[in-house]
Amino acid sequence: MAGYSETHLRDRGDNSDVIRQPFLIGVSGGTASGKSSVCGKIMELLGQNKIDHHQRQVAILSQDSFYKVLTPDQKAKALKGQFNFDHPDAFDNDLIMQTLREILRGKTVQIPVYDFVTHSRKDDFITVYPADVVLFEGILMFYSQEIRDLFQMKLFVDTDPDTRLSRRVLRDIGERGRELEQVLTQYITFVKPAFEEFCLPTKKYADVIIPRGADNLVAINLIVQHIQDILNGGTNGHSTTRQRRTSESSSRPH
Repeated sequence: MAGYSETHLRDRGDNSDVIRQPFLIGVSGGTASGKSSVCGKIMELLGQNKIDHHQRQVAILSQDSFYKVLTPDQKAKALKGQFNFDHPDAFDNDLIMQTLREILRGKTVQIPVYDFVTHSRKDDFITVYPADVVLFEGILMFYSQEIRDLFQMKLFVDTDPDTRLSRRVLRDIGERGRELEQVLTQYITFVKPAFEEFCLPTKKYADVIIPRGADNLVAINLIVQHIQDILNGGTNGHSTTRQRRTSESSSRPH
């Protein structure tokens, strides 16, 4: 699944030290702009990708996990490449808000698993435990003000349209079993117009714009340094607290 990293975090809801609310970072950008790659690079530079899932302090979520359940008619259109998955109405924003609020309360959350081949939610879920920093990426993460206002940092991955199209074609054919003609028709009919109408205008809300995505190590290193400051006890602008185990606060690598 593009843009999704399965992350299991230890529930730190008992005893001892007090820490602040998790620091939420929204990551937006057009289709195949490299949002998930940027998140993965941040995890790599923080050393979080080499840590046991239950010990990680940083979690990654994807808006792709929150597509709405389609009606039979919508699903029939989707299978023909005639459904607009890039429109704001395609996403279950109520579930996204509920999930983010639970995360901010330090709760363990259940994330839907979406099957892009069949255009449907699977019956199983991914469990994500409380984290100190949560990266939430998606094409329309900044479209809804209610959702946008929950992020303490907003990143926009800005990649050349031709590069994004070539990546999209390779991904949809290689990973999702689509035909080239269907991919290009869907891109021209839905993806490109939706990007220009709904995604690109939200670039103005970004705190940091990252040209060239994961290849822009200068920008990513600056973001990583900020996250490291948070993980090492620096302020994240929140006064709400939750509990953390003393043993973890002293033994976690940063």
